[in-house]
Amino acid sequence: MKRQKGFTLIELLIVVAIIGIIAAIAIPSLLRARVSANESATIGDIRTVISAQAAYQSANGGWYEGTFLCLNAPFAGCIPSYPTNSPTFIDSQLASLQSKSGYDRSFDGGSSPTSINSNISSTSSVTSYAYWATPTSPGQTGVRGFAGDSSGILCFSTNGATAAVTGDIGLNTNDASCNVLQ
Repeated sequence: MKRQKGFTLIELLIVVAIIGIIAAIAIPSLLRARVSANESATIGDIRTVISAQAAYQSANGGWYEGTFLCLNAPFAGCIPSYPTNSPTFIDSQLASLQSKSGYDRSFDGGSSPTSINSNISSTSSVTSYAYWATPTSPGQTGVRGFAGDSSGILCFSTNGATAAVTGDIGLNTNDASCNVLQ
């Protein structure tokens, strides 16, 4: 009688069980890494918006922009006499306010300036702004909600909620939903 070579059923079951244990340990770590990457990308985007608005302010007679798309195309009727070959302030994906990196984005401009020189400033200029990012699926795509405003503050909420706003579109750093990110 010939002896056949191969694995027994018990050996195969042991290998499957070991693979299952390794997967049970590794998958939650991979999900946490994805959430962390989404949050890091969102923080970077908010810092980009804050920097873009600061640069836009210096080119726009000292005012921020209330029409978010003007940060991507300032020469398209936004800043008077802005050269068409000059750089834009943010890219088109960020300007579109579409969901990105597992976060929904929103933007709100403050009040219009009382007096504006339309020869050097956009007619859609504002005195302040706020930019928010909240997780598309809280707990899965992100855990914290983030926001930035015209003061340069970047804060987060621990539960993924929108950060509180006070006054003329500024983040309320005294509210529990706005923990300042250092």
